[in-house]
Amino acid sequence: QLQLVESGGGLVQPGGSLRLSCAASGFGSDYYAIGWFRQAPGKGREGVACISTSGGSTGYADSVKGRFTISRDNAKNTVYLQMISLKSEDTAVYYCAAGGSPYCSGYVPRDIGSWGQGTQVIVSS
Repeated sequence: QLQLVESGGGLVQPGGSLRLSCAASGFGSDYYAIGWFRQAPGKGREGVACISTSGGSTGYADSVKGRFTISRDNAKNTVYLQMISLKSEDTAVYYCAAGGSPYCSGYVPRDIGSWGQGTQVIVSS
C-alpha cells in the first residue's frame, strides 16, 4: 500500500553536502516513522537515522551523528536526509523505509513494512 521513492543521490567530493529525499504515497503515509539505511559495496545494510511521524523525535547512528540531519515535511509526505562533511566511507546506496508505528527504536523504524528502491551516493575526489 505504502510506496517510497528516494531521490537526490549523486557524486560529491569529500567534505561536500547532499540532500536526499524520500517521498511517501499511499494510504496512511502520514502515520509512519521513516528511517534511512545504507549499503556500501560488499557490506551489509545498516541503519543511519530515523524520524517519528510528528518529527519530534530523531535518532542517528554514531557514524553519522553530527553530520547528517533527518527531517520531514508532512504536508509534502517527504522525509529528508541532509548530509554534510561527507566522507568516502559514506559511499553507499541509501534506502528509506517505513515502520509499522509512528515511533523509532533508536535510529531505526519499528517493524519495517516498506522500502524504497534506493539512491546511489558516491563520495569521491
